[in-house]
Amino acid sequence: MAGSKLVLAYAYEDTYGDLHQPAVIIGGCFAVVAVVLSLFLIFQHLRSYTNPAEQKWIVAVLVMVPVYATESILSLWKPRFSLACDILRNCYEAFALYSFGSYLIACLGGERNVVELLENESRKRLCKPLLERAEEDQQVQQKSFSNFFFRPYLIGKDLLTIEKFGLVQYMILKTFCSFLALLLEVFGVYGDGEFKWYYGYPYITVVINFSQMWALYCLVQFYDVTHERLRPIKPLAKFISFKAIVFATWWQGVGIALLCAFGVLPKEGKLQTALQDFLICIEMSIAAVGHIFVFSAEPYRYLPVSGYGEVTTETTKAGLKLEENNKEKQAVLEKTETQVKAPGTSITESVQDIVVEGGQRVVEDVVLTINQAIGPMEKGVTKIQETFHHKKTDSDNDHEELEYEVDTHVEQHLSADESHPDFHA
Repeated sequence: MAGSKLVLAYAYEDTYGDLHQPAVIIGGCFAVVAVVLSLFLIFQHLRSYTNPAEQKWIVAVLVMVPVYATESILSLWKPRFSLACDILRNCYEAFALYSFGSYLIACLGGERNVVELLENESRKRLCKPLLERAEEDQQVQQKSFSNFFFRPYLIGKDLLTIEKFGLVQYMILKTFCSFLALLLEVFGVYGDGEFKWYYGYPYITVVINFSQMWALYCLVQFYDVTHERLRPIKPLAKFISFKAIVFATWWQGVGIALLCAFGVLPKEGKLQTALQDFLICIEMSIAAVGHIFVFSAEPYRYLPVSGYGEVTTETTKAGLKLEENNKEKQAVLEKTETQVKAPGTSITESVQDIVVEGGQRVVEDVVLTINQAIGPMEKGVTKIQETFHHKKTDSDNDHEELEYEVDTHVEQHLSADESHPDFHA
């Protein structure tokens, strides 16, 4: 039995060795296509950096493709780098999800405008008179968490808070779990792809899976309420293209691990990791092509007419037939659009704005999320301490009352003895 397993292991190693070099070459070609197309699109945004509030997050999302492609081909080429590449890839995936949520907020005009939009949407759905609105708002506030699942449009500005918390918690947990996996791997107890209770892989997988599902659900609920206002940017295509990368690659890795665990795919060698990396290289080239159309830089190449730049006028004519008194008449509909071509922007200044301004926003949201998570815990600990303090105070009071009663009883007994001296004699 042991001999057959050894022979099978050698057979898998030989198969891996035969397929490894062709896989690296093919995967490398797809990775090069993904990196070149993504860098070209990123360069276009940096040269037409006319809307920093939106484009800083677009660039952050677009960088996800070359990061995935580069790390995957490096891991496929040198398997000993696979864990380090996987950690970096996971960390950036979480940041890209946060960036996509921030991009939607920026497209709505910033957080202040989003708060007004959500509050107006809540009032519109409630349809209550002004005198009754305060009482209804209070009821909605008390049930905000349940309404988030069933009627997210009713909770107003709380929806933005929950959405941001969902995205940032995933970014924090994904980063923490990635480095925890590295630490467990150093001590030999991570067990990548092994669903066994004494390995850390299944527990980390469950935590990350729940965190990711919650982040994506928060994003879906936010999109469901705001999709009408986001219609000019065609949000559905952007949402699907981004969600496919985040969601599909993660579940693809889990699926491959499950197939290996059930014996459908071999566990021996590095076939599991190599297959995941090879598929990601192909998928990133497809994603890069889709991003050219979905996250095009074309809308940012023009400014309002009041700005500066090269003015272009586009006239569109269309012929119409009108019927009047049973007679057909020809009519011409003419539409003229005036646009101002934006001057090229400095790539250095664009990158500086993305790194400095974007980094500052990330730090602020992370700190806010941590405070939001710690706040209820502090209140709970304080309440527990107050409860123990009250119980201790009541216990001390009861003890003092008991001592007082004992002392009183002893004094009464001594007084009785002194009043009957003949009895003791």
